[in-house]
Amino acid sequence: MIFIIGRRLTVGNIFSYFLKPIVVLCFITSFSSLTLFGQVKEASISGTIREKVSNESLSFVTVAIRTTTDSTLIGGTITNERGLFTVDKVKPGDYLIEVSFIGYKKYLSTLYVGSNSEYLDLGVITLEEDVQQLDEVVVTGQRDAVTGAMDKKTYSVDDNVSQSGGSVLQAMNNLPGVTTQDGQVQLRGNSQVVVLIDGKQTAITGFGSQNGLDNLPASAIDEIQIINNPSAKYDANGNAGIINIVLKKEEQKGFNGKVGLSTGLGALWVRKDNLPGIRPQYQATPKINPSIALNYRKKKVNLFLQADNLYTETLNRNEFVTRTYDDGTVIDQQLKRNRDTNFFTSKVGMDWFINDQNSLTISGFFSQESIKDYGDQPFFSRNTGENLRLWQFLEDEVLTAAMASVAYEHKFEQPGHKLNVGFNYTFDREDEKYFFTNTRPSVTTEESFFLIADQKVADFTLDYTKPMKHGLLEAGIKFRRRAIPTDMQFNPSTTNSVLDTGADGLATYKETIPALYGNYTYEVKKLEAEIGMRLEYVDLQYDVDPNHNTYQSDGYDYLQPFPNARLTYKLNDRNQLSAFYNRRVDRPDEVDIRIFPKYDDAEIIKVGNPALQPQFTNSFELGFKNGWNNGYFYGAGYHRISEGTITRAATTVGTSNLIYNISQNAGNSYNTGFEVVISQEISDKVNMNLNLNGYYNQIDAFTVVNQYPIENTFTAVQQDVYSGNIKLNANFKFSKSTEAQLTAIYLAPDIIPQGTIDSRFSIDFGVKKSIQNGKGELFLNANDLLNTMVIRKEFKGNNFSYTSTNYYETQVMRLGYSYKF
Repeated sequence: MIFIIGRRLTVGNIFSYFLKPIVVLCFITSFSSLTLFGQVKEASISGTIREKVSNESLSFVTVAIRTTTDSTLIGGTITNERGLFTVDKVKPGDYLIEVSFIGYKKYLSTLYVGSNSEYLDLGVITLEEDVQQLDEVVVTGQRDAVTGAMDKKTYSVDDNVSQSGGSVLQAMNNLPGVTTQDGQVQLRGNSQVVVLIDGKQTAITGFGSQNGLDNLPASAIDEIQIINNPSAKYDANGNAGIINIVLKKEEQKGFNGKVGLSTGLGALWVRKDNLPGIRPQYQATPKINPSIALNYRKKKVNLFLQADNLYTETLNRNEFVTRTYDDGTVIDQQLKRNRDTNFFTSKVGMDWFINDQNSLTISGFFSQESIKDYGDQPFFSRNTGENLRLWQFLEDEVLTAAMASVAYEHKFEQPGHKLNVGFNYTFDREDEKYFFTNTRPSVTTEESFFLIADQKVADFTLDYTKPMKHGLLEAGIKFRRRAIPTDMQFNPSTTNSVLDTGADGLATYKETIPALYGNYTYEVKKLEAEIGMRLEYVDLQYDVDPNHNTYQSDGYDYLQPFPNARLTYKLNDRNQLSAFYNRRVDRPDEVDIRIFPKYDDAEIIKVGNPALQPQFTNSFELGFKNGWNNGYFYGAGYHRISEGTITRAATTVGTSNLIYNISQNAGNSYNTGFEVVISQEISDKVNMNLNLNGYYNQIDAFTVVNQYPIENTFTAVQQDVYSGNIKLNANFKFSKSTEAQLTAIYLAPDIIPQGTIDSRFSIDFGVKKSIQNGKGELFLNANDLLNTMVIRKEFKGNNFSYTSTNYYETQVMRLGYSYKF
């Protein structure tokens, strides 16, 4: 049985883990400011003017917004026939609002415009009849800096020069607070992240566990939003936070668009030679990414189309493993995957602006991802030199997804006061065929298995938003119905089969989630507060084929509240302090529950667990932001407590060398750490950004009973680790048309299920040039410029241990061109 091991940092080796990499990176480069904390740059001010005695609406009343220092006019308007007024494009700060009308006393009051809401409703203002005007009121005060709530960070993909032309996962790799591991994105060292596309969960990025990010082309993306402390408006799933991917969409009048083409090469040289007797590794792997975005808007109709295709060949995995058993047996092995991938994505739709108050958007999203893995896995005895096994396979997988969306928006007369109704229906199919040849010293067998899983998801949402004088009220409901029938078919050889022929068959995952929420944000000059509650009911049923040799049908249900709170105090116009609280859940996804053994590794077999339960997390965070003329400092300390942590328990059974990796709920786990972002504009040619993230992870000791392949008990001792990462970026502007970006990343040793992962380091570089009067753009970049990103892991069991080193493809050179019209 495997135990998770950790490493503690002593005072003596803190330098090795954190300070030494900082010194190294500082000699290499400095980094650019990519981050824009969630904030509003301009707001619309609205209200209603009425007569004090009769309460009748007053039309043609003059409304003016003036500065407090010298009464300079910032903006103004007159009321309509219903007494309503709107003043647009008012920047955050302190103002005077002046309301005047012939025959009435002038109304004059202070007005504070915050940075959390783009709409501010002043409610009803009453005017009193009087032939005399009020004396002039003079109010003095300082204007607050434009600051955000520190709950969201937004990054423009176009500014990410060093990752242009790659996948979304690669584009995220150099964002502050984000790391990537095994094809998944992590926030502050935690992979329990919900990934949205345009604010919605999709089959492309996963309704539960994230997927597809390593192949989704970044050329389709406008911006990436990171939300560490989501409000009640968002689904409660994902304790580490939410990443929202915003697709490109133009709304300019007339016909316009953008076309692009990028190409590249990876795996430019062999970093480690193969073990004997297997097919060559991929080298000089090609990449090509054409893209097109079209938009046509005329009068009340806006038509849009976005299409991208990313074809890549990659050395997806090249892992060398040494397994050592207590009886003295030592096995050397290699797992090599040459991968061909083609990922096509498209979005088409129509916006219909029915009138000033009502609009309807109908859109469709289609994607198809085709993956072919050509794999070799040889096993050698270090004791005798004997070739114990050669496992060669072809994994042919096609993932097809289609989503239809209808969104209706009604705008009330007051700006920002609106009702949104949406319906999304998603169908996606996972069609996997796996063929393998298992060659042993005395026998060779050819076998296969086929898997088809059809996912159907229906989402209905209703969201209501109303600006208030000092804040914003949000409320809504959501209903989800999700079903995934799965059919696994094993095709064993007549003799010496390695397939567990009683473990295939049928299973169906069924999930029903109704939820309602309310969220209120309050803001005055010195104080911001937010409080929300999401009430969620979940009914999950997993129906198992009664002929399955191990598992039976199971499931769970719960009715749980998920509160959130934020309090921000503005110390002065440059400094603010925020405190956050969140309660969230991580529901087991279908792949965590899936009962069918997966044989994509000859001697490590992954199996799900239909008895898996949700993991609940309470999160606390304290943040501080200090701004100055050419930069800012942002720091946050956080602490998370999770109950029923979802992990995998890897164990051997009996005298077999096979390792069974089973989904299980561990005990409580804890994640405590800090995040620092320092941004500085050195000059009009250079700006820098440094991101530090350090954390301590702990999982309590636990004991569970595995059902597969036979009932057995797994016990793990307490495990903990100190870890973190450092990212240093620099953006250089050589001229009005030429920019460059250099990114350096250091990841400290960290804890993973059943072991640890060693430190990693990489440098990325990119340059882009604007041509053709700003309509065209060329870029050239390189990922892992020095080819230093290697994944080293260690695992420990009660009767064996093993180490692995993965020399997979990380170094890629890309060249691209795009043109706007």
